[in-house]
Amino acid sequence: MNLFRKLRSGLSKTRQKLAGGLKAVLTLGRSIDENLLEELEESLLLADVGPATTDNLLEAVRGSWKAGDLKTADDVLPFLKREILERLTQHDNGLAHADTAPTVVLVCGVNGSGKTTSIGKLTKWLRKQGHTVVLGASDTFRAAAVEQLTIWSERNDVEIVKQRTGSDPAAVAFDAVQAAKARERDYVIIDTAGRLHTQENLMQELGKIKRAVAKVIPDAPHEVLLVLDATTGQNAVRQAQLFHEVAEVTGLFVAKLDGTAKGGAVLGIRDAVGVPVKFIGVGEGIDDVEPFDPAAFTEALFA
Repeated sequence: MNLFRKLRSGLSKTRQKLAGGLKAVLTLGRSIDENLLEELEESLLLADVGPATTDNLLEAVRGSWKAGDLKTADDVLPFLKREILERLTQHDNGLAHADTAPTVVLVCGVNGSGKTTSIGKLTKWLRKQGHTVVLGASDTFRAAAVEQLTIWSERNDVEIVKQRTGSDPAAVAFDAVQAAKARERDYVIIDTAGRLHTQENLMQELGKIKRAVAKVIPDAPHEVLLVLDATTGQNAVRQAQLFHEVAEVTGLFVAKLDGTAKGGAVLGIRDAVGVPVKFIGVGEGIDDVEPFDPAAFTEALFA
């Protein structure tokens, strides 16, 4: 299945909510007026695009309408597609690649976001690109987390660095980066404890892990990926903001897009934190991960 077909399938519920709602408002030949804009606002909010992003999109539509660039409702949908695509392409969506290996990728997220599974999928994707990978099991608070990551390491035929439950997460991260450097691996992906953004000690632990890996490679981590569960919609926006404040998130991995009608939240999340979406999960299989392609994503939203 090619990228567009996979995206189209994975985003089917979101597309029904977003494109379906918009098309009900933007009927053929309808004049643009304030009533239409109010209905447009409602449709965007119902699709979980989010209040701030909805306001920005509406202002763009209103401005172009007042300027005479938009004549009827027929012009609005293509205009929205262009606006959304422009927003999603403001940053580099590619995964970081350090000049000197290994590239250190720190992965964080709340409990239940699909973080460890997303790491497994990302590892598989990197292996398909011909890269070597080491996993670091820094989620030492739960034995099940280390076990799950170990299973992913076996499925992907990559090395894993781990310690007993309750070990210092920063020490595990330090050892993982050292091992990847010594063995000349391309990437080291470090799993961190699934944490609620309200748990101050766990959030501080992220900072400690970042300092630990920087002792081995001064400019590491090169990427801090935040895994977000698309099914939580606008709740993911607040999570992203708080994690970004603590961990200086550089990219987003939006998981479970195939199971939700709230995929419109991707727009609000990206706007809220100002960092790019880098990967999306569009299915339950190990290969159901895609580097984020703004053009393909936008097209699949409206296809």
